[in-house]
Amino acid sequence: MSDLVFMMGEYEAVIPSDRRYARNHMWAKPHNDSEFRFGFRFGFTAYAVRLLQDVYFLDWTVDEGAALNERQQIGAIESKKAESDLFSPVGGVLSAFNAELLSDPSAINVDKYEQGWLFDMASDGESLLSPEGYVKHLESVWEVTQRTIKGQLS
Repeated sequence: MSDLVFMMGEYEAVIPSDRRYARNHMWAKPHNDSEFRFGFRFGFTAYAVRLLQDVYFLDWTVDEGAALNERQQIGAIESKKAESDLFSPVGGVLSAFNAELLSDPSAINVDKYEQGWLFDMASDGESLLSPEGYVKHLESVWEVTQRTIKGQLS
């Protein structure tokens, strides 16, 4: 199966087909975790990184091992374009953070689908979307996103 592409105006947001997606624009790649039976590694999608542009600060407000509910606040991020709280994409147990990002979050900008991963989490992933489902979600929010971006520029 080949990767999908969502066009953000003239910019391509590549959506790899080897993972699932959360509505808060995080990818979820199945990940072997010796402590937990079901595991996913999460990171920001190309869509999110394009909107954020140049992430330079990342902070977590929960600890490894924390049991999380879907949409629970877990941290904050700052970039050239935005400051935002971060929320858990699914319910589960947070098993590990990408410690390298705390000292240098620029890997999010450079290698979003590999070295720029955010955290590992044990979860059944029931609420995650397929790549095709995520593209449909992007299509449904793109018009509002464009209006928001234009409003910030005005």
